[in-house]
Amino acid sequence: MSSRSGAALVLGRPVDAIEIPAGTAAVLREGTEVFLLQELGGSYTVHLPGAGGLFRIEGKDADALGFSPLPTAPEAPGGRVRSPIAEDAVWDALRGCYDPEIPVNIVDLGLVYDLSVAFESGKGSAVEVKMTLTAPGCGMGPAIAADARSRIERIPGVRSAAVYVVWDPPWSSEMMSPGARKRLGIG
Repeated sequence: MSSRSGAALVLGRPVDAIEIPAGTAAVLREGTEVFLLQELGGSYTVHLPGAGGLFRIEGKDADALGFSPLPTAPEAPGGRVRSPIAEDAVWDALRGCYDPEIPVNIVDLGLVYDLSVAFESGKGSAVEVKMTLTAPGCGMGPAIAADARSRIERIPGVRSAAVYVVWDPPWSSEMMSPGARKRLGIG
């Protein structure tokens, strides 16, 4: 979490957001007062007291909150790709992806069930991920999966990425890493 958490902020311009937990798109108006709840993985979770809800704002829109926009990842180099990407690079990318309501990344939450990397010489690696959500009705599923896919696609040497949300086996808190359990106070 950031030392800026809890800060009252006024939006300096209209900004696209995603309503939590419904996952619906929204546009927050310039001049709206919000409270920063979470700043993890390159996105912001804010509370709008008047609307009674939580919203996720992407890092590219940090300027609307009065912050510097987050740097973008470098583009993958052009040309022929001669070797597969390391699976560890994918796991590291996924560790930057957070559920906007929970201050733990999706890997440590135990949401990633399977990861595979297939390499085609000269073309690069195709990555497939199977993940779940903490609850089947979570409207943020498409946003979290899209964030995971985007992070994987930015890894140099990746030619394609697919992220599938699956429900078998059902997620439970026992799937979390010991560090995640400790952070969330689950014994």
